Amino acid sequence: MKKIAYIILSVLVLVSCSDFQKVMKSEDIALKFKTGEELFEAGKYNKANRLFEQIVPKYRGKPQAEKLMYMHSMCFYKMEQYYYSGYRFEQFVNSYPKSEKAEEAAFLSAKSYYEESPIYSKDKEETLKAIEKIQLFINGFPDSKYLSEANILVKELDFKLEKKSFEVAKQYNHIYDYKASIKSFSNFLLDFPGSSLKEDALYYKFNSEYNLAILSIKSLKQQRIANALADYKVLVNAFPETKFLDEATELKEELEKEQITDNKS
Repeated sequence: MKKIAYIILSVLVLVSCSDFQKVMKSEDIALKFKTGEELFEAGKYNKANRLFEQIVPKYRGKPQAEKLMYMHSMCFYKMEQYYYSGYRFEQFVNSYPKSEKAEEAAFLSAKSYYEESPIYSKDKEETLKAIEKIQLFINGFPDSKYLSEANILVKELDFKLEKKSFEVAKQYNHIYDYKASIKSFSNFLLDFPGSSLKEDALYYKFNSEYNLAILSIKSLKQQRIANALADYKVLVNAFPETKFLDEATELKEELEKEQITDNKS
């Protein structure tokens, strides 16, 4: 029985593929629209889109164009081809700003740019573009049912930028370029004052100041020790029970000893 069922299924698949190929080769754009719509509703987005690609130009200016353009865009989104869905949904909104689908299309366009944003360690240009697109959606649809999700997406994208900036500064610390690390962490703290990474940033900035001071020539050491001690105070004032307290306090005590020794000499 299983063998018979498999044969029947195989025949149905072959017939279905044969029918699809006939529609693909047909000159009947109405048939392609109807078949594409049926495939779309059945969740067969790849096949549906192959038909839509053939007929989109031929339906421009026609009443069915709005629905076709929406389905065409959605196919790209469902197939996770976000570069194309972002662009196509954007086109849809520009072409049909009063459509009942305009709000959804605008959100999915913005979300497509979010999906295209790479991990934090990669180039940040796509992330900046995604933030811009989602912010434009929020401004254009301030009462949207998608507003809560849009705000979450922006928050995630903002954190990517924070994380990238933080990791760049931390990397300078790890490769012993303490001046660059101090400057980068200073910029990070100015750019992201409410960051969840603030405690870590304050510690690593202090750590870089400590190392720079310890390694300094005599004429620069006292000022750099003072800078490092000031950074220690900023850390413990902001985070009295910081997870770095023991290590930071040990470094601070070393700086104070070095300060006294250097003054005596």
